[in-house]
Amino acid sequence: MISTETTPRTREAPRTGWGSSTQEEPGLLIEDHALLGDLYTAALVARDGSIDFLCLPDFDSDACFTSLLGTPDNGRWKLAPKASVREVRRRYRGKTLILETEFVTDEGAVRVVDFMPIRKGTPHLVRWVEGVRGTVAMRSELRPRFANGFTLPLISRRDGASAAVAGPDAVFLRGGTGKEPPPFESEFTVQAGQRIPFVLSWARPYDGIPAPLDPEAALRETEAYWEDWASRLRLPSQHPDVVVRSLLTLKACSYQPSGALVAAPTFGLPETPGGERNWDYRFCWIRDSVLTLNAFMRADLTEEAGAFGDWLENAIGGAPKQLQIMYGIRGERRLTEVNLDWLAGYEGARPVRIGNGAYSQFQLDVLGEFAAVLYIHAQLVGKLAERGQKALKILATQVSEVWTEPDHGIWEMRGPKHSFTASKVSAWIVIDCWVRAIEQYGLKEDKAPWVKLRQTIHDEVCSKGYDAKRGTFTQYYGSKGVDASLLFIALSGFLPPEDPRIAGTVRAIEEELMPEGLVLRYRTEESVDGLAGEEGAFLACSFWLANTYQLLGRTEDARKLFNKLVGLCNDVGLLAEEYLPGQRRMIGNFPQAFSHLALVNSAYLLSEGTKAMMYS
Repeated sequence: MISTETTPRTREAPRTGWGSSTQEEPGLLIEDHALLGDLYTAALVARDGSIDFLCLPDFDSDACFTSLLGTPDNGRWKLAPKASVREVRRRYRGKTLILETEFVTDEGAVRVVDFMPIRKGTPHLVRWVEGVRGTVAMRSELRPRFANGFTLPLISRRDGASAAVAGPDAVFLRGGTGKEPPPFESEFTVQAGQRIPFVLSWARPYDGIPAPLDPEAALRETEAYWEDWASRLRLPSQHPDVVVRSLLTLKACSYQPSGALVAAPTFGLPETPGGERNWDYRFCWIRDSVLTLNAFMRADLTEEAGAFGDWLENAIGGAPKQLQIMYGIRGERRLTEVNLDWLAGYEGARPVRIGNGAYSQFQLDVLGEFAAVLYIHAQLVGKLAERGQKALKILATQVSEVWTEPDHGIWEMRGPKHSFTASKVSAWIVIDCWVRAIEQYGLKEDKAPWVKLRQTIHDEVCSKGYDAKRGTFTQYYGSKGVDASLLFIALSGFLPPEDPRIAGTVRAIEEELMPEGLVLRYRTEESVDGLAGEEGAFLACSFWLANTYQLLGRTEDARKLFNKLVGLCNDVGLLAEEYLPGQRRMIGNFPQAFSHLALVNSAYLLSEGTKAMMYS
């Protein structure tokens, strides 16, 4: 996928400048970015050659480049021609995360190669300038701003490197055109055939300067790693290129030491233009777990699936009753939410937040997702370990005690609690998984009371969560609106797809949540979530609808919607959380693992013509 736009679209420049000597620049859109990663953290690179977001050393660390959420003065590294650029082409090199961006000017053409070597201790970011044609004048502007765009570092030279140090962070720049270390801001020319490397390395100031990196060797090793990893994938017969790019993106969003998968490598990118729905997604949601395991298993990524399952069990520990909806990448439980008041926000969307206060919410649906993960993990390894058996029984027991209580719902509503229909279906899933486990693994448990409870929950959902006059399930008991999470009623096996109540619910979602052909999570104007402003179409929900079409035998509708969603990927195959059809642009944290997980699962289901069940 190569874009050849001559003039990238830009968003409105923030109102606060970044220095009297430099003019403000309009920022590029969310979808104008590509992803780099080293399996510990990730960077976003814009089409104009600017690295606008990067947390070091890990996903959940403070950012040293945060211009995407503010101005250039909040940190970035722009490497691009000085003169006006007539054309930009970019692509990933093969099945890797090595990005190649070619700039065409009146002087000639130049290629910038960006990548992060697979971590072996010190984090590195490599940028390589290659002359393609003519002689091109270039400018490198490296402005690290530690503490999430707040702290101005002290600049100096140390042992053959240019250094920027502030508090617990330091970065060191090597390479350039001469024997002396390159300054943080420099101008130079590159001729056809010439290659000029730059290497940025991070360390703690008290740990000393990292050893120099051989950029040539690092490039070869990085390319070999990604190509070898991709060669082991089992890909679907349809859309294999899109799926492999999504799987590469998911791998890049994984934290190698623990096996956790971040929902996105960013924080603060808004779900509502200029609004307050600006969350930190650099954590691991239990809700994503079923999709994650399904995607990894379908692609034959058994090692990743096993590591993720192990991380999940470790994060929960010995007390499933203390289950949270999300955890840190190492299993941290406390994810305190803080506002970063010095950041202007993407297109003025404030407050910009780090941490996520929803971690302490009660969400009944998470119990269902955790139970499904335990069940799927047991199928993956071919047995239900004693630890998993105990956890499933504890979850079932907990559901028996709390399933009648209202909760905050699957979307982490910050309004009042309700008896959300999808949450009650999730309670049913817990009991269903436990009953299945008793039967499949011959557990010495009396299944009769659990079978009875499963039926009790089922009967209540079909009575209180269903509007017989309209012929649809509703968002919560007694409500009139619908919710995309109701698609789980079919996808979980709660009801067979041929049940007329499934068709009626799908029809209601089509009529009420698809104003422009893509699926909204719910109607925000009903104020159920306690927040102001509208959202874009939620891409994962749109993939769920495609899966449901497949279940209903509406194969043509399923493929049409899937193709439409795939067409929303940016020029290098990435998706955000949401899409604004009227403005034809992405919104929300980026790239979004939930969207790519849903894409991968849909691709396999539609290609293989299998039933789109949640954990069958």
